[in-house]
Amino acid sequence: MDAVFRRVKGVSQVVSGYAGGGADTANYETVSTGTTGHAESVEVFFDPSQVSYHDLLEVFFLVAHDPTELNRQGPDSGTQYRSSIFYTYNEQKKMAEEYIAQLDQKKAFPEPIVTKVVPLTGFYPAEAYHQNYLALHSDQPYIVINDLPKLERLQETFPKLCRK
Repeated sequence: MDAVFRRVKGVSQVVSGYAGGGADTANYETVSTGTTGHAESVEVFFDPSQVSYHDLLEVFFLVAHDPTELNRQGPDSGTQYRSSIFYTYNEQKKMAEEYIAQLDQKKAFPEPIVTKVVPLTGFYPAEAYHQNYLALHSDQPYIVINDLPKLERLQETFPKLCRK
């Protein structure tokens, strides 16, 4: 997700990290156990005059990950890979829930959306080696197989939202 959102116009910063658990368990080794309550997450900073929250929701649901996979994303499984939107304002919650309802009504996916919309109680940046991971490891097999196709899909699906 980090690499996808970094390529969206109007996004000024993306921070990989952990949300949903406590500060004392916000590290990769512990989060990887699936027992911390954390989800691996990204914090996205954006300029609403250049990209809307709704645009970011579209990218999240249609490009960045599979919202129908419960406690997994691609080859990764565990509660730390659950599909979640952590909101900071009630308006974000409302918009996310409405968008999910629209996608469900349109039957946009062959399976039901399992994304949870929950309040953000804390976000903890991941270790430095997790930041901007795709750019630093673009030839790693995991990245080539799982993440590079997302960048292609972003360009194909939302060309006007992509940075040059």
